[in-house]
Amino acid sequence: MSSNNSSRKVVTVDEQAFENVAEEAVDENGFPVVDETPEFEATVEEETQAKVDANHPDGIADTSEDRIHSVTLEQEERIHAREAELERISAQAELGTQDGREQRTRAVAAKRSAERRAEFQTRAASVDPRVDPDRDDPRTKLSQDELATVNTEANRLAEQLDGWSRAAISRHLADAVIGGTDMMSAVVKVFEELQTAPGQVIPIGKLEDVTRKEVSIEGQIEVLWESDSPAIAQVGLIADDSGKTKITIWEKSDAPWVAEGERVRIHGAARNWYEGRVSLAVTGWSTLHFPERGRWWA
Repeated sequence: MSSNNSSRKVVTVDEQAFENVAEEAVDENGFPVVDETPEFEATVEEETQAKVDANHPDGIADTSEDRIHSVTLEQEERIHAREAELERISAQAELGTQDGREQRTRAVAAKRSAERRAEFQTRAASVDPRVDPDRDDPRTKLSQDELATVNTEANRLAEQLDGWSRAAISRHLADAVIGGTDMMSAVVKVFEELQTAPGQVIPIGKLEDVTRKEVSIEGQIEVLWESDSPAIAQVGLIADDSGKTKITIWEKSDAPWVAEGERVRIHGAARNWYEGRVSLAVTGWSTLHFPERGRWWA
């Protein structure tokens, strides 16, 4: 009795082999053609399991050449990590001589900088023997009382001289005392020398005592007036507690404009003489700074 049941019958491998025998073809002589590799079909359970395995992340096929077959992903990651570690160790072994290269580079740069500074001081010593790096510290030649007085005066001058340390001032004082100058005269002499030294902001009243061409000053713009020359951007008077002088800002200097009552610090101002009086000019080599610009109370 036939059945119309739609359920698929489970067929074993052996049954599939016998079914293929009935379907064998014959050749031109009537002899059957034997197929030694019968076609197998998967069972329902095998098809279901295959779908589950194919959709599982660990079962997705990876045809990449970097994949290591026959191992799990976890094992493969460990193998790659170990290979990377071995490569790093090998690279360190080859470049081991460069360990601490940064520290050695800084040490070499510091050494060369010290050598260049000593060379510069040696050349400067030909003009001023006091800056000779090989010269003995003059303070070692002072008595205990003289050294105490020198240190006291150096502390006092350090509060009035910007950019000079107490040790540098005490060396200059000691050198003057050893040269035969009394203490009070030495204090006045050293103060004037260091106050007008190159790189220092010079009091405007001391401009006539300076011999170099360019100076640095700081003061307040008292007044500005119109200039008849198109080459001059601004002209006026600048003053501080020690005095005042004329200042000319040339158009080609491209300097920022100043205003009356404004405090300005000028580095590299050119010192000029006109009718027996000293004046200053702002050129392309000059730099202007405004200490009070941008303050919240301005």
